[in-house]
Amino acid sequence: MKQPYGLVRRPWGVFYLKNKITGAQTSLKTDDRHEAQRLLQARNEALNQPHFNLQLARVYLNGADPKLGTRTWQEVMEHIVGQKTDETRRRWEVAIKDKNFDGIRRQTVAETRPEQFYRALEDGKVSTNVYLRRIHNHALGMEWLLKSVIPRLQWPKPMFKTKRAITAAEHTAIVGREVNAERRDFYELLWHTGASQTDAACLMAEDVDWNSCTLCYSRRKLKSRGTAVKPALIRFGEDVAAILKRRPQAGALFEYLRTVRPGDRATEFKQRCDGLGIKCVSLHSYRYAWAERALKCGYPERFAQQALGHNSKAIHYAYSKNAEVTVPSLDDWEKQWKENPQGMQKPKVVPVDFQAAQGQ
Repeated sequence: MKQPYGLVRRPWGVFYLKNKITGAQTSLKTDDRHEAQRLLQARNEALNQPHFNLQLARVYLNGADPKLGTRTWQEVMEHIVGQKTDETRRRWEVAIKDKNFDGIRRQTVAETRPEQFYRALEDGKVSTNVYLRRIHNHALGMEWLLKSVIPRLQWPKPMFKTKRAITAAEHTAIVGREVNAERRDFYELLWHTGASQTDAACLMAEDVDWNSCTLCYSRRKLKSRGTAVKPALIRFGEDVAAILKRRPQAGALFEYLRTVRPGDRATEFKQRCDGLGIKCVSLHSYRYAWAERALKCGYPERFAQQALGHNSKAIHYAYSKNAEVTVPSLDDWEKQWKENPQGMQKPKVVPVDFQAAQGQ
């Protein structure tokens, strides 16, 4: 059989592979004849006996990792689920049941082709795209893949639905029609605090400090990060105080809603919206509404980030493009600054006698 490649040695001693058909030459980056001959033989065998070449690769792979040649994507998914806890684990358990993954579940990870992933992604489902990318990256991180199945820049971009904030009129309509007092107070609290639905539903009476008028709670989403994450500390006004006074003064503020799954709370809210003809709104829209209201009234971004979370998408969405803001007159702003320069530069600080506090 005619060999497609031959060897060429340049005057400076380095060997090159030469394609006998096209004449193209590729450096082997070696001046050792025996090593060059071995590389030439491997290249010719790879083209003339592709099936043998694949079997030979499997032998080398099994020597490095006995399961590398047999591990399936279903095993990768189960490994991810085993590392998750609480609500995150539940979401993953639901996600890996996606029917779009059926075509790759039993596919060997090391032998996966890009077209197999593209078939799973062809319906454009956002959750499939997001979770398949995470599964793929997990396999790469564990070194169960020798290289990316789809290069990072070639992944199809997920087409997310348009997100928007709930308006004051929509919120008023929902609250006005709600006959359940607990659920009505829950929606009111979301409007005034911008808290996530799970954090708000799980609030306890002990989280309320009436002396300083503050709410202090640890975000459920950040629970896995341990003690390094500081709890949210939010000062509330008269409207929130009125809501909190209507709730139990000991134990859970929302005794029923804290026992309901987040998905079921969202479904109940959607039913209220459907009954009023309100579209494209979810419980998460309250966070977007809070962020937009904060921007419109000039609320400092650092405080908004502290209230909703520094990585909150609602903050980035509202403070970047969505909320309409009227820029104040520089003349008026300068006049206020001259009258009270300290007040324009930093928030008012209330002095505290720590020695007296410690003695109490």
